[in-house]
Order: sequence, then C-alpha cells, then structure tokens
Amino acid sequence: MKPGILFTISLSIGLTIAKPALSLPPPEDTPEEILRTEIILEARSPIDGKPLTAAEYAELEAKIAERGTPPQVSADIQHTIFLLRLLKLIRTITPL
Repeated sequence: MKPGILFTISLSIGLTIAKPALSLPPPEDTPEEILRTEIILEARSPIDGKPLTAAEYAELEAKIAERGTPPQVSADIQHTIFLLRLLKLIRTITPL
C-alpha cells in the first residue's frame, strides 16, 4: 500500500473511534468570575495555621502591625536560610 492511503485509513479510523470533546463545564461547576468576587469569611493564622474568623484575623493583623519590628532570628537560622536559597538558585541554573 502507498503511505498516503495508509495515513488516510488510519486517520479515518482514529476519527471514528475518537470521542467528541465537551466544550462546556458541568452545570454544578461554579464559574471563576463568581469565585473571584466571593468574600472569604474564614482565614488561617499566619503564626500557627489555626482557623480564625474574619474578626479574629483582623485583630491578629492589627497586633502584628502594632509590633512594628519583625521577630529576631538567630544567626544560625539566618545562615541556614541563606544556604537553602543558594541551593535553590543553583538547582534552577543546573537541574539534576
């Protein structure tokens, strides 16, 4: 057989077996535009990850803002963070 005929036969078989794609999402799926405008009433604490209400979260954010200075980190931990960031940079340049 000629290669063109074989291609035509395989293409026609593939098109008859292939299932049509659905272009619309399922009806129970909430549109992204609605999800973007949704007001989030639950939050998590940035300190320990516990669930908070909106009022508790606002109060915690105000306390953190009042503190002003960031918490002090020991020199050993700062050095470890620096090494981890350096390792991450090296891995992006030379992936293994």
